[in-house]
Amino acid sequence: MNTVLKTAILPAGEAAVAAAAHALARGGLVAFPTETVYGLGADATNAAAIARLYQAKGRPAFNPLIAHVGDLDAARRIGRFDASALLLAEAFWPGPLTLVLPKAADCAVAELATAGLDTVAIRIPAHAIARDILRAFGRPVVAPSANLSGHVSPTIAAHVHSDLEGRIDLIVDGGAVAVGVESTIIGIFDQPMLLRPGGLPRADIERVLGRTLQEPPEDTESDSGQPLAPGMLASHYAPRTKVRLNVDRIEPGEALLAFGLGAISGIDEAAAVMNLSARGDLDEAAANLFGFLRALDTRAARAIAVMPIPNDGLGEAINDRLRRAAVGRE
Repeated sequence: MNTVLKTAILPAGEAAVAAAAHALARGGLVAFPTETVYGLGADATNAAAIARLYQAKGRPAFNPLIAHVGDLDAARRIGRFDASALLLAEAFWPGPLTLVLPKAADCAVAELATAGLDTVAIRIPAHAIARDILRAFGRPVVAPSANLSGHVSPTIAAHVHSDLEGRIDLIVDGGAVAVGVESTIIGIFDQPMLLRPGGLPRADIERVLGRTLQEPPEDTESDSGQPLAPGMLASHYAPRTKVRLNVDRIEPGEALLAFGLGAISGIDEAAAVMNLSARGDLDEAAANLFGFLRALDTRAARAIAVMPIPNDGLGEAINDRLRRAAVGRE
């Protein structure tokens, strides 16, 4: 793989925005903050740049990417919006919501980014730096999480640097992200379908739609074998240390990922303890999730034991990420 000698890191600001737009225009890879996690951006219309992105992340090319745009007009140039899609876009964009839509007739997003599907995933991020970069660049930008494929997603610039130094051109450091888990993905099919829980709770979406979201089929692959949307691979968001879920007891040498103040036996034998939210706040827990998983992954523990987390609100997204982190590691 061709690598750059050194990945530049610039603090968020006008100079960083200009440098990011310039790098994207010449086919480069730029990591930047969104409100959910840090994304790794490439020109969504440039197949060579997208191929380099897949290579830098070690991401399988059958896994589609989300196209990020700056406004609804830009979104409508690449995707076909029905009444439900427009309702959700107007209610929640910019924000942590991705819509999977039929491609527009003249969709400029490269086929490699959509993994051969006849749909395109679209989001308008809320983070000011992300939107400044999109405006300066002027074209859609694919931006999966800025980490090695399958690893824990990055919520600060240092996480990006740890995974991708020497593989990408630029990191724009905008500090810690606000939400901490990826966007919620809704497929606009015959009925709106929740493809991936994320930073926008299910209940908020159903309230706007006035109906219940459909659940994805057990087989979440298309007829051609690709996932229907990003983030749907069974094993994903994973630390190197095995993960054990819904524990009520800590085994010697395990690290504890706690939630709230519930009692748990064996805590005195834990190799380390980090509490997602001592006050039991799911928004705080989501913001801390990936950073704490990365921190516990460095403690040489025999496993990361995770206390039960309620499944309401952002808890649904937290539990989704934890289940995928535990696949093959429990």
